[in-house]
Amino acid sequence: MSKVIRLGTRDSELALWQANTVKGQLQALGHVVKLVRVKSTGDLVLDKPLYELGVTGIFTKTLDVAMLNGTIDIAVHSMKDVPTALPIGIVKAAVLKRGNYMDILAFKENEEFLGQREGIIATGSLRRQAQWLNRYPTHTVVGLRGNINSRLEKLYDNNWNGAIFAAAGLERIGLEPENTIGLTWMLPAPAQGAIMVVAMEDDEEIREACAQLNHEETDTCVTLERDFLRELEGGCSAPIGALSYIDKENVVTLKGVLLNVDGSKKLEAELTAPLGKHKNLGIDCAKSILARGGKRLMTELASADAVVNIFSTKKLTHEQQLRLNISANADSDDFIKVSPNRISPIVLKKEHKNVVFTSKNAVESVLTSCSAEELKFENIYCVGRKTRRLIKKKFGIVAHFENNATDLANYLVEFIDGTEVTYFHGNLSLKDLPTILEENNIAINAIEAYRTKLSGKEIPNEVKGIMFYSPSNVESYLEENSADKIAYCIGETTAKAARTYFKEVKVAKIPTVESVIDLVNEDYTK
Repeated sequence: MSKVIRLGTRDSELALWQANTVKGQLQALGHVVKLVRVKSTGDLVLDKPLYELGVTGIFTKTLDVAMLNGTIDIAVHSMKDVPTALPIGIVKAAVLKRGNYMDILAFKENEEFLGQREGIIATGSLRRQAQWLNRYPTHTVVGLRGNINSRLEKLYDNNWNGAIFAAAGLERIGLEPENTIGLTWMLPAPAQGAIMVVAMEDDEEIREACAQLNHEETDTCVTLERDFLRELEGGCSAPIGALSYIDKENVVTLKGVLLNVDGSKKLEAELTAPLGKHKNLGIDCAKSILARGGKRLMTELASADAVVNIFSTKKLTHEQQLRLNISANADSDDFIKVSPNRISPIVLKKEHKNVVFTSKNAVESVLTSCSAEELKFENIYCVGRKTRRLIKKKFGIVAHFENNATDLANYLVEFIDGTEVTYFHGNLSLKDLPTILEENNIAINAIEAYRTKLSGKEIPNEVKGIMFYSPSNVESYLEENSADKIAYCIGETTAKAARTYFKEVKVAKIPTVESVIDLVNEDYTK
């Protein structure tokens, strides 16, 4: 080919090594190659926005733009840095024979810290961080950025025990420290150790020239690893590792791992297939992990990166958190603390014809002072489905229930058998029920079963909506925060308290936490 191949490269030491390697191989085939150093995308102009062309990779963007502008013909990348979806018009032209795919630990003094509780390890990779903490959960991992040279300098300038590097990068520029350990147990990033050449899809002559550099075995393996990554929909923000290799019997193996950031959750898969029947290994391996909890884990990882826009004033369970749509990125905490009062067994064990509970807390508090078998409650009336469910479980029957205290009070006025009730309540309970009963000449034996302590905290300004479950939740929230948000309320009683302060109040269809979540999901549909 008479055309001079313009090879684009960044100007880091490692990038230049990789570019010169490709240049040398092309020249050995008789091609003329010129290195073009591309420093910044700032002065490069496109007639379409980058996102429309799929230009996303932080380490590849500069060269992608230069190629789309016609400044260069090919570019060379560390393949692990290349997004699984290439920009429109750019294609893979070749994958060179893979180098060392392992991660290595460079340490300063000795290896004793590996057997100790305390240790400080530096890395800028969430994948390395997660796998390290999974193996050494009591160690501390600190961030480490920059090129290889500056990262090594930082290791020796700080009080760290060690830092994790890609073995191939250190070997290629001759910087491997004296004290290193190969981390054979740590799965590498998909395509780690491989060098990728990209070219314009419509430049057939250039692509044919580069195709001569392609190493089939490496190409096969890294393609499976990137299929695994793509199927999980993970990128730099997800701790994902993968490794594929072909043995002497031409059996292809793929190992994959997905973790959460702190390494406390780890999902692994390993599949094999004969060469020629291997093409779905990456996808199948990812699907295996997704089916065993990977989908939930990826949802958690996506939520962890997003700005919190919803806050629940009651701690959400794991299942409740997952019920929220991904765009409703929620945080939660208990804004009220409940402590049961000690109630005299003499008071509790006497006969009570009509008993009223307006909360689950009251039922639980009574049962801390006396067992259900010892209590002589004839007719039990309550507010709320969860309260009714607990009473049925403990006592066997509920005479009647309503969704709010006002409706229950009105029912009792109309249908109660007798003229007296025993009312178990909390110190902050609303007065609606006792007021209505007293106005209708029904005597109330009020017993404070528990005390509620307000324990709100300041929440971020970015939060757009608050989930409330009781008037006390509203009161607790307002001690530290403003009412300039949307109030999502579990029922009308809570909504009534919220309307005093909030301009926009929404009420769940049924009084359950799950219904409040569904209410939020209506505003966050994705």
